[in-house]
Amino acid sequence: MGNIVLKNVHKSFGATTIIPDIDLDIADGEFVVFVGPSGCGKSTLLRLIAGLEDLTSGTIMIDGRDVTNEAPAKRKLAMVFQSYALYPHMTVAKNIAFPLKMAGEKQEVIDQKVKDAARVLNLTNYLERRPGQLSGGQRQRVAIGRAIVRQPSAFLFDEPLSNLDAALRGTMRLEISELHQQLKTTMVYVTHDQVEAMTMADKIVVLNAGNIEQVGSPLELYRSPSNLFVAGFIGSPRMNFIDGEPARKRDAARIGVRPEHVAISTTAGEWKGVVGVAEHLGSDTFLHIHTDDQGTINVRVDGELAVAEGDTVYLTPDAKRLHRFDEQGKALR
Repeated sequence: MGNIVLKNVHKSFGATTIIPDIDLDIADGEFVVFVGPSGCGKSTLLRLIAGLEDLTSGTIMIDGRDVTNEAPAKRKLAMVFQSYALYPHMTVAKNIAFPLKMAGEKQEVIDQKVKDAARVLNLTNYLERRPGQLSGGQRQRVAIGRAIVRQPSAFLFDEPLSNLDAALRGTMRLEISELHQQLKTTMVYVTHDQVEAMTMADKIVVLNAGNIEQVGSPLELYRSPSNLFVAGFIGSPRMNFIDGEPARKRDAARIGVRPEHVAISTTAGEWKGVVGVAEHLGSDTFLHIHTDDQGTINVRVDGELAVAEGDTVYLTPDAKRLHRFDEQGKALR
């Protein structure tokens, strides 16, 4: 079981409010990602769930039990941090076994749990090595293994891939996602990287200045953002925003269109522009088109499209994929 419910959770430091009143329900077995810019309160919220920070007010329930005032050790949660926090003088096996040893578990039980965790994380051949002999990805797996053997109600991940290079981050994203499928245990994951959020989550919680802007599946947030903030934060490259006459004629204060939903032509279209920077990524090319009236429009095109800096092009947004927003930035449906 790993149902986590937050009711009117509030956190302040003196007169400064970090987390205003928040309500959130995380279902048993869900992979939930807290995402938002630096300083939005996502790590603080995770620490409140873990019990590493005290609530100013509100209630946290885990599996129907009020844990608001319980110590972290009694909440049956396991946390994996950005830093691996491994003991350098211990072997992988001893690092994984450490929480069980501290809990007074029998040695035969410890050995079996370490063996099982190592098998799940592909660490069986590294059990006698020390952290200094491992890659960054392997060290992170050891940290996850240390959490697995505790058999928690939920795993809490605080930006665990931030210290890894791009290739390892991609690999670890897959490994953590596969681990979730195997264990079926609730996972709450904090990241500022919306690509991680989109590729890993069952449910995304978008945070901004401590407020929950929107909760939904990755595709729900991509297809139907509730406001300008979510629309601009979810999706890479970010959505293009246009105001003025193009928005007014569609009964909106501002319209948004994603780079992949703009058609490009060398002969005719709704907006005329000149190709600026072209970012060639192989299968895709991201074009930055400078227009007279709409500013710079980013367009995602096939990598084989033959356009170059300085070319005159015409752009037409897909009318069925346009997003409309009112004066307050709220989405118009």
